[in-house]
Amino acid sequence: MTAPTVEQLKHLLSETRNSNTYELDQQDTLGLVTLINAEDQGVALAVQSQLSAIAEAVDHIVTAFNAGGRLVYIGAGTSGRLGVLDAVECPPTFGVGHEQVIGLIAGGEKAMFIAQEGAEDDPESGVADLSAQHIGSNDVVVGIAASGRTPYVVGALEFARQQGAVTIALSCNPNAAINAHAKVAITPEVGPEALTGSTRMKSGTAQKLVLNLLTTAAMVKVGKCYQNLMVDVKATNEKLVTRSTLIVMEATGCEETTAAQTLSHADGDVKVAIFMVLTGQDPHSAREQLHQAKGIYAAHSRSLSNAEYHQKQPLS
Repeated sequence: MTAPTVEQLKHLLSETRNSNTYELDQQDTLGLVTLINAEDQGVALAVQSQLSAIAEAVDHIVTAFNAGGRLVYIGAGTSGRLGVLDAVECPPTFGVGHEQVIGLIAGGEKAMFIAQEGAEDDPESGVADLSAQHIGSNDVVVGIAASGRTPYVVGALEFARQQGAVTIALSCNPNAAINAHAKVAITPEVGPEALTGSTRMKSGTAQKLVLNLLTTAAMVKVGKCYQNLMVDVKATNEKLVTRSTLIVMEATGCEETTAAQTLSHADGDVKVAIFMVLTGQDPHSAREQLHQAKGIYAAHSRSLSNAEYHQKQPLS
């Protein structure tokens, strides 16, 4: 893909000037932040307009996870950093391996901390980065580019499509170039930025919201949630140890002492501890039944007593 001309660039929605903020530099501090905040108000609505496409993408991700596949984010600059951020937060939040959700950024790890602006211009780098991950037909690749035309992302998506992976495009411009290389296109049109062309702002916020939806919804559907509790959280620090205890208490109605003791017997596994409290089973039996049910609780009412829970068959 050749470099964009001035004529092409000025017609990208994310690059046009915002008529609401022409006098951005003339504001006092309160006026300045008020103008920027006013522009942010429409971001969630732009994402809302894409919920059908987002749901379709989630279903593809769930299918991939159930087949042993992976979710791979790939992008450049802010878009790439947001993908990496979402990927690295999945293991502690949902108890998955680091290889299940992967974030790739143009320029590699150093680009997370120091901008590597030229890295996004090379489509072959996108191909090489995905090739190194041995992308296959069980995987889902999400290309993230606010402009929708980043060569690094275009090259990566086309390569992923050729390998049989499900491809998803996430951009903030209508008729984005990356859409032509994707099975599903997600395009929250947030409009011109308050600071012209600074897509780390509204576009970045929209992308973050979409990525949150993709992973959270997919993880819920594969059993990483009970009611609205993070039952596969990994207690890797003191705060999360306390949170684990609270989750067991919330899910079962038990006292703190019972929750803490049961977690100890369950080796810190929140989901196993919940099952033990609700059914009175030992850790081994609880793990076996959860394994047979693929980790998914079928009962959803916290108000059930232990006896009623037994009668209603707690596992799917």
